[in-house]
Amino acid sequence: MIHRILFFIFSIVVFICCNSGKHPERPVQLRGETFGTYYVVSYYCADRKEFDTEIDSLLYGFNNSMSYYVENSVLSKINRNDTDIMDDYFRVLLKRSLDIYEKTDGAFDVTVTPLVNAWGFGHENRKDMTQSKVDSIIEFVGSDMVSIDSNRVLKQDPRIQFDFNAIAKGYASDLVGSLLESKGITSYFVDIGGDIIVGDVKPDDSPWRIAIERPAKKHDAPQEYDHIVELDNRAVATSGSYRQYLEIDGQKYSHTIDPKTGYPVKNNLLSVTVFANDCLTADAYATAFMVMGKEKAGKFVDKRDDLDAIFIFSKNLKDFGVVATEGLDLKEI
Repeated sequence: MIHRILFFIFSIVVFICCNSGKHPERPVQLRGETFGTYYVVSYYCADRKEFDTEIDSLLYGFNNSMSYYVENSVLSKINRNDTDIMDDYFRVLLKRSLDIYEKTDGAFDVTVTPLVNAWGFGHENRKDMTQSKVDSIIEFVGSDMVSIDSNRVLKQDPRIQFDFNAIAKGYASDLVGSLLESKGITSYFVDIGGDIIVGDVKPDDSPWRIAIERPAKKHDAPQEYDHIVELDNRAVATSGSYRQYLEIDGQKYSHTIDPKTGYPVKNNLLSVTVFANDCLTADAYATAFMVMGKEKAGKFVDKRDDLDAIFIFSKNLKDFGVVATEGLDLKEI
């Protein structure tokens, strides 16, 4: 699907846990690797109890279920048609994916995997993408050819494959947040590869602060930041095209594939940052909005009271613009 532009934690004091009521809450921070990227979990807690074992176990189980690279994951087995039985992780992700597919008129589609692979942005080497090749693949791309029957996934075409890359990390962040809440933690920060969810404000009543990356001119350029957003009890995810692209015969091709045309999207969006009540939702709509483009996505957000967004777009070869929805207090650094 689409790779994530990582957020930078502007205020890197992050932290944990259950307040006994007798001692001030103190910060705890856990770091690790998962899904081929990093995670940072921070929270406040009076006894500074660490939950790294529980978090690692949760993420390990999730990866073994939903990874494209684990041969016997539920995802891999369903893609190979070895089974049609879903586990809880797969069922939640597919159900939400089908719902968002409908709401975005097909802009978000977890069956776009074969096109992503064929263009060289996924798990295979790039093919010679002629119109006939695109047409032959697009025949079995479309979430409208997928349905759910209890714990079974039904495909109208056995060639249909799923990849939840554009939604799975967000859901994993939500799961870690829920784990912390089950331990009595209310003030927390979870970041898995740039997909972020935060709980209550810190004990000193200060919000969590997150910086938004300035679009890079080259894919390997250092990260720079122009704006910050202050958050509590909110989730955020970003999708962008300026670090992930193919250059063929001097022409750049975005890694965001339009499921309807079968081709990389052609619009002036450089990145979209979406704010929602849960990270799964923010993750999915960030991808969808890159496909939809700034104008259509902006109108979509205006009709939703649960979403906000920051659109960064190219004005010309040298300059870019930034537009934020009214619900956001975007501050310059």
